[in-house]
Amino acid sequence: MSLTHQKPPHSSEPEQADALSPAAKRLSTAASTSTGLILAKIAMIGIVDATAIFALFTAIGREAWAIAAVVAVITAAINVVYFKRGWLPAKYLLPGTIFLLIFQVFVIGYTGYIAFTNYGSGHNSDKDDAVMALLQSNQSRVPDSPGLPVTVLDDGGELSLLVERDGVQMAGTTEQPLEPITADELAGYTQLSFADLLGRQQEVTSLAVPMSDDPAQGSLRTSDGRTAYQYTSNLVYDEAAGTMTDSTTSVVYSDTGVGAFTAPDGTQLMPGWSINVGFDNFAKAFTDSSIRTALGSVTAWTFAFALLSVATTFFLGLFLALVFNDLRMKGRKIYRVISILPYAFPAFLGGLVWAGMLNKDFGFVNQVLFGGAPIPWLTDPWLAKFSVLWVNLWLGFPYMFLVCTGALQSIPDELAEAAKIDGAKPFQVFRLIKLPLLLVSVAPLLISSFAFNFNNFNVIYMLTEGGPRLEGAGLNVGSTDILISMVYKVAFVGSQRDYGLASAFSIIIFVLVSVIAVISFKQTKALEELN
Repeated sequence: MSLTHQKPPHSSEPEQADALSPAAKRLSTAASTSTGLILAKIAMIGIVDATAIFALFTAIGREAWAIAAVVAVITAAINVVYFKRGWLPAKYLLPGTIFLLIFQVFVIGYTGYIAFTNYGSGHNSDKDDAVMALLQSNQSRVPDSPGLPVTVLDDGGELSLLVERDGVQMAGTTEQPLEPITADELAGYTQLSFADLLGRQQEVTSLAVPMSDDPAQGSLRTSDGRTAYQYTSNLVYDEAAGTMTDSTTSVVYSDTGVGAFTAPDGTQLMPGWSINVGFDNFAKAFTDSSIRTALGSVTAWTFAFALLSVATTFFLGLFLALVFNDLRMKGRKIYRVISILPYAFPAFLGGLVWAGMLNKDFGFVNQVLFGGAPIPWLTDPWLAKFSVLWVNLWLGFPYMFLVCTGALQSIPDELAEAAKIDGAKPFQVFRLIKLPLLLVSVAPLLISSFAFNFNNFNVIYMLTEGGPRLEGAGLNVGSTDILISMVYKVAFVGSQRDYGLASAFSIIIFVLVSVIAVISFKQTKALEELN
């Protein structure tokens, strides 16, 4: 009996589909697209365009031409891609690309830009804003200045002063100088009563309304909401010479190129302004002795913390995986569930709970386990480091336990049985067979775990806030601070915040992690031969 190959009846459908003309395909595609979806697409793109136009005008108003250009290009790309027939891959790739540019590329680029500036407390604006702030903040009452009757007005929570000058009613706010106001405009304001003045006394006394656009003419201030006096600045600004002179002391502060008016003795007037400082922040990190010492100590502890965290969590997780993977172990499922419970606990919440349990005076550990002994778990430098490692071990070993369990179960049992037949002992089977095969799967995860712990902010800050403080350090850092928590403190903690230096530290961390990752992944290639 001869067998012949017969084409299934349904195999002719692709040929029929291929036989459709391009016009028929377009008609079929158009028919399959509902009117509701088209309207929804138009509405969504309309919202995007409206938002983009608002952002575009805002950027142009602030003369941020680069941002305006980027917004225009992205908006044009969205309209072209989503209104163009076809281009299906671009419709899916474009949103991800835009978010990548905004939340990754832009953030990294802006951090790099800030690292080359002195941006921070007292240096967060341009020179014109700094001059205006200096002239407005260093004011005193003009001697023998006459009192002017004023009325305090409220416009949606913002206070204004109403005064009559040369027969013309004028009103102004802290941000807006005195300007003539009409009766119709005045009708939209509410006059504060005596009770309101008492209730908002702090706002009233802090209200300083500029006399005009020229800051040298000073401002009007009132202490009772009824009479105002003219205040002028003690500083005199000479734009041509680039100097600021204190009229009370005759000290001349000059623009020396450091982003602040500086006196001959080095005293600076604050606020200053943001300028480009080149590699000064990087040089400061390695040349300033107090900062260099703190940076070196924090860097050493960061590497130690990351390495010890990975090692302890991996070996404990591997040990538990070996134990609970043994078929002779009774109640394995119950123990596995108990072991992964810390992994379901949020890290920041776990840090807070352990901070309370390790408290020297009333913590559970001291009061119950050590009979009330006042052990300074979080205030002694070495005990604080041990506590951080312990808490991170408690939070991290379940992850390694799950990973190692899965990797061990993927190793064929025949390999271990063959080794036992050849006379290998259990430890030799583990060391020579299971562990190398385990590392093939686990090594990349160990590298990623090292990178994660290198920047493990939650445990450090929630448990010890980086303390106890390092004595003699030029930065606000502690014994348990790692690089990322140090960057956070430099940028956001304390009265003096140095975003430029913090950004420089961030670049240094990025370079360190990148180099370590590249070297580690190259080393793991040797393990691929075992697979």
